[in-house]
This record gives sequence, structure tokens and C-alpha cells, in this order.
Amino acid sequence: EEEAAPGPAAAAAAEQRREERLRRFRELHMKRYEACKLNSQEVVEEDKRLKLPPNWEAKKARLEWELQVQEKKKECAARGEDYERVKLLEVSAEDAERWERKKKKKNPDLGFSDYAAAQLRQYQRLTRQIKPDLEQYEKLKEQHGDALYPSSDSLLHGTHVPSKEGVDRMVADLEKQIEKREKYSRRRPYNDDADIDYINERNAKFNQKAERFYGKYTAEIKQNLERGTAV
Repeated sequence: EEEAAPGPAAAAAAEQRREERLRRFRELHMKRYEACKLNSQEVVEEDKRLKLPPNWEAKKARLEWELQVQEKKKECAARGEDYERVKLLEVSAEDAERWERKKKKKNPDLGFSDYAAAQLRQYQRLTRQIKPDLEQYEKLKEQHGDALYPSSDSLLHGTHVPSKEGVDRMVADLEKQIEKREKYSRRRPYNDDADIDYINERNAKFNQKAERFYGKYTAEIKQNLERGTAV
């Protein structure tokens, strides 16, 4: 028997399923399009980030902070207030104590890197120790007048006589430097009488380490080799 033709209800259901599949297909197509678009944008942004300097984020944060500081300074100036005083009032006691502890723990001396850095640290250490004598400054100002601030035409250079306190302070500082320098460990001098059992400096250091760890175990073998009695 021939199959009966589908009724209107079955045709409507089939058409509804077809519309549902087409709708889902369009949604998937749109999601795929959006994903491709977002991937392309992310590739462009990543390429921009790779072309930026390595410290760009820190510079950006620094610039934003400076802009905020400038805005606060303008606001304080408009109100007739001192910015430094307003800034200190905004700092909590806990933050102040934490900064003080951090400042005390901070040690900028990381060891010897070059002579210029060592000279700079020495200069900073000496300048921190300087305590200005305002009375002596006023006396010199009254005595020399404008000549106290020398220029290219000034003849004041070489005529100043340091005070006894200044000389004593310099002598005490030099003695401290000498005492500190004597505590430094010096490089061991090269021994010309030592046996040459190496081919370069790297091999010499390796032999020294091997001798330090295994010398007591190989002393007899080395003696036999030197006497020619080794088996």
C-alpha cells in the first residue's frame, strides 16, 4: 500500500524543525565571526604590546601618578593650601611607620661594581655627614661679601684656611677609612715556586678545588708518581 501523504501538522512540525536548525546555524555562524574578530583584535593588541619598551607599564603608571600630583597641586593652589602639608595629612600612621622601617632596612651598597660607583657612594656618605655651621657661614659672608660665591674672575680660591675642628674631623674620617681598609681580604699573591700543574687559569682553579677536597687521598699516589715507583 502506498504511504499516506503527510498531513498539515507533520509538515508544520518539519518546517519548524528546519527553522530551528537554520536559527542555530546562524547563531553558530555569528559566534564564529565574533571569535575571529576578537582574535584579530587580540593579535593586533599583542603586536602593539610587543613593540612597546619593556618598562612601558612602569612608565605609564609613573606618568599617571605625575598627572594626579599635578592636578592635586593645582587644586591646593586654588584653595590657597600647601600641597606638602595636605599630602602629609593624607598619610596614615601605619604607612608612615612602614616607610620608616623600610628606609632603615634599605642598604644601597650592593658591593663593588666599578670605581665610579664606589666613588659616588663615598661622596654621598661624606656629604651626609656634613653638618653646616651657619655661624661660620655668616662670618665668612661678612668678611668676603660677594666674593664668597666665586666665579671665573674670583681670586678667593686658595686663600681659605680650614678650622682646627674641620681638620680634626677630616683626620678622624681618614683614620676610619684606613681601619676599614685593613679589614678587607686581599688577593693571595702568585707563588712563583709552586709547581705548574695547569694549562690555564680555569684549570688552575679546578686543580685547587680538587686538591682541597681529595688531596689527602691522593698524596701517596702523587709521591709515587714523582719518585717513579708507582705501579
